[in-house]
Parts: sequence; structure tokens; C-alpha cells
Amino acid sequence: MIFRCLVSIFIFFFLISCGNQKKEDIEILLQSWNEREVLFPEGMIFTVKGKDTVDFLLSGKYKILTYVDSIGCISCKLQLGRWKTLIKEINGDGSESVKFLFFFSPEKRRDFLGTLKSEDFVYPICLDDENKLNKLNHFPSNMMFQTFLLDQNNKVVAIGNPIHNPKVKDLYLKIIQGEKIGRKDISKKIQTEVSIDKTSFSFGKFDWKEEQKTTFTLKNVGNKPLFIQEVTTSCGCTTVTYSKEPVRPGKETIFEVGYKAEDPGYFNKTITVYCNAKISPLTLKISGSANEIKKKI
Repeated sequence: MIFRCLVSIFIFFFLISCGNQKKEDIEILLQSWNEREVLFPEGMIFTVKGKDTVDFLLSGKYKILTYVDSIGCISCKLQLGRWKTLIKEINGDGSESVKFLFFFSPEKRRDFLGTLKSEDFVYPICLDDENKLNKLNHFPSNMMFQTFLLDQNNKVVAIGNPIHNPKVKDLYLKIIQGEKIGRKDISKKIQTEVSIDKTSFSFGKFDWKEEQKTTFTLKNVGNKPLFIQEVTTSCGCTTVTYSKEPVRPGKETIFEVGYKAEDPGYFNKTITVYCNAKISPLTLKISGSANEIKKKI
């Protein structure tokens, strides 16, 4: 089966993106979801921006289901802008050949609806206030494993978040388009070597209302051109600006990283750089303490 063929590939991907999980744990998790049917609660209501109820059928050859709970930073998990891009990429002709099933279980409903409005997210969603979907299926606690590619019988074909990991996205697209999957998909033919000035940076203490910025410098120390394929962040409050041009051997490229806190508190965010380096993906981290500073009168 397709899922069995993908097990070793997914283990490779998640080992490099979820370094805190053991290979055995990942393999057991993937195997436990092999062709498992996802159950849906009765009486589901899909709305647009949480207001207008819409008719939404779950039928389709393939469906991408994503579940978001109320734990942690919601904007980190949602990444609505990237979901909109993926939907347009897959269903660009408006045919809705692949159904996207969004189940959100927000703790702060008003704040969540505000996020939908500000992001202009006009795709149908199900606000699962009672967390019924998760209670029926007992999804993994790691959000990287709370997104599934389902077949027409709602059985899991693949598991992984295509928004947070572009390699998982590529695999989803290959399966949907009927392409053959093989181990050659996990490596690049043209690879180079890189060095980086630092892999982490602390902003220390600062006023949470003030945006913070820093840079990471990546140098191509190999003998092949360096291509930055994609850069993802673990949170919507973290932005990265960089050149899309290839980096020639001996040259450098700079990642300008910005952080704008949504609320006061300590943070530890991750930037993942996918490129054709032998050690790809590269993991960069920023941290700090965003404080609520009272102005003296």
C-alpha cells in the first residue's frame, strides 16, 4: 500500500524537522495510522468566517484534513496565508478536486474569529467548540501529525503538515497527481555545503509592542550553487526576508528575521530553511522575553 511505501520517507522527513522525537516513536505513530479511517461527528456545521452557514459535502477522491486545538499559540498553528496558497495551487481551476477540511477547536472564539477576518480566510471551516472530532479519533498531540491526506473512504493515505514542511507538501501533491513515490524523493542530486554565523539568537528583554529584528548569514562553502527552496517559521509572528537568487560558491546570503509579539511573555521560535545543502533543512532559533513595560508618568 502507498502508506507502507511512505513510512521510511516520512521517518526521514520528521527526524530532521522534529529532532526531539525518536525514530521508533515516529515509526509506531505512522504505522498506527496506516489506512485508519477518520470518523466525523454528526451534525457538523461549516461556516465562512464563523458566520454564514454553507453546504459542504465531505465527498471527494482526496481530502486534506487539518485539526487545530486550543493549546499554545493559535497563529503559530493556523498559518492561514499558506493554506490559502496551497488551496489555490491544488484547486486553482475552481473545481475543488481536493476537499480541504478545516476543524478548529479554539479556546478564545472571539480572538479566533478576528484572526479569520484579518486574514480574509473565506474557505469553509468547522468550529468544533466541543472538540468532538478529536474525541472520536484521538489525534496525536504533536501538531505536525494533526493533518492527514484521506482517500474517498476517509482512510489515511499519508500524515504530516504540508504547511510546515514543504517536502511533505510535495509528497501530498505526488500522491494526488498519481505520481510514483520512491526513495529518490528524499534526496537532491545537486548538493553543496554551507556554514552559518549562528544558529540561535536571543533578543533578551524588550517592550512587547516593539518589533525586534536580527540577521543570520549563510555562506556557500561548497563547489555547487546554493538554492534556497523554502523558508518556514513556527509562528505567524515571525517573518523572514531573503534573496531568492542562487548563491554562488564562496558567496553569502542574509536572512533578515523579524519578530512582533502578539502578547507579553517568553518565546522560543524556529525558522526552518530548506535548501540543497547536505545538512538541509537548517534550523534557526530566536528567543527572548517580551515584557509589558509601563511608561512613567
